[in-house]
Amino acid sequence: MIKAIVFDIGGVLEITPRTGWVERWEQQLGLAADSINQQLHDLWLGGSIGTISEQVVEAGIAERLGLDSSQLAAFLADLWAEYLGKLNAELAEFFASLRPRYTTAILSNSFVGARQREQAAYGFEDICDLIIYSHEEGLKKPDPAFYRLACERLKVQPHEMIFLDDIDVVVEAARNLGIKAIHYHSNQQAIAEIQALLAAA
Repeated sequence: MIKAIVFDIGGVLEITPRTGWVERWEQQLGLAADSINQQLHDLWLGGSIGTISEQVVEAGIAERLGLDSSQLAAFLADLWAEYLGKLNAELAEFFASLRPRYTTAILSNSFVGARQREQAAYGFEDICDLIIYSHEEGLKKPDPAFYRLACERLKVQPHEMIFLDDIDVVVEAARNLGIKAIHYHSNQQAIAEIQALLAAA
C-alpha cells in the first residue's frame, strides 16, 4: 500500500531552464569561461548542505569576484531567478490534490535561503505535509541516508513511498532502496505513472 508521495522541486515542481546568467557575469567581469563556478565551488557545496550560512555565501561571492554591493545584489537576483524558475502549476495542483488521502512531502537538493524564497514565491509549505531540504539536513540526493531520513520522517517503509525526480541517478538510488521512484519527463507522463501505481496498490 502506498502511504506517502514525495516530489522533487527543481525541474519538477519548478520549471528551471538555464538562463545563461553565469556566462553573462563572466563576460561582464572579464573572466574566463567556467571560472565563476570553479571559484565559488566550495560556497555552492557548503550552501547546498548547510555547512555555511547564506551571509557567508554572499560575503564570499562579493570578495572573490570583487563585487560592490549593487553588483552583488544583481548577481544574487540572477542566481535566484534561475534557481526558482517558474511554478509548474499543473503539477503543483495535482500534488496538492493528493492530500489528505496520502502523506505528501518534498525532498530537495537545495541551497541556504531556498525555504523562505520558495515559500514566498510558490507556497510549497501550504500544499504538502513536509519539506526536507538538503541545506537543512546536511545530506543530498542520491545519498541513501537522505531517502532513509525521508522515510523516517514520513513514518513509512521505502516500498510505501512514491518518489518523483527528474535526474537519473537520483531516481535509480531511490529504486535501489525499494522506493517506487518515477523519472519525471513531462506532467502527463508523471501523473499517469503515479496514478497507475496508486491504482495497482
